[in-house]
Amino acid sequence: MTEESTTPFSEWLRSGSELDWTAVVTHPFAEAIGSGTADMRRYLEQDFQFVDAFTALLGAAVAAADAFEARVAVGRFLGLTVADTERGYFHRALAEVGGETAPATLEPVTVEFRDLMDEVRRGQDYPLILAVLCVAEWTYLGWASRITKLPEGFVHREWIELHSGPEFEAWVGFLRGELDRLGPGLDADGRARVLRVFRRATALERRFFDMALG
Repeated sequence: MTEESTTPFSEWLRSGSELDWTAVVTHPFAEAIGSGTADMRRYLEQDFQFVDAFTALLGAAVAAADAFEARVAVGRFLGLTVADTERGYFHRALAEVGGETAPATLEPVTVEFRDLMDEVRRGQDYPLILAVLCVAEWTYLGWASRITKLPEGFVHREWIELHSGPEFEAWVGFLRGELDRLGPGLDADGRARVLRVFRRATALERRFFDMALG
């Protein structure tokens, strides 16, 4: 990415992670969620292990953001969606599929992804925090928005609804907009650091779906 580039920074990051990105948004497991046929037990058990780390990462974004309005946007999403709606979904869905909130074994990709969240949280580098948040949310919007007919069972249907629709699109738009705002002000090393984290997160999303598919 050059100083003169007109490509939005978030799109430059996405294009730099293209193979893994497309593999996530078109993944067979995501398609199975859309058709209501995915076995969600192991997937949700492992995904629930991110809730605490993801909540802490959002808190770090509030602390590290360079603007009040950004803090408000992140704080609102944290309070209304993650701490309320999403947490409630996990408990109901895990009960429905016979899953556990504390499985005996964590998959290697779960551990690695949680470690990445903790790493950028501790670093308090706002663009790096945004990179992980953006991958986690934008890839999910990518596959969920491809689904044209919602399945009947609430476990699949509500998971799709949590990651699609106008409100979630606006949240992803905010994350992308923050990256687009900050990217041009980073030097070459700074942009490279963000790209490395973005690529790591995207590769981990792909591996997580691979794990869920079995």
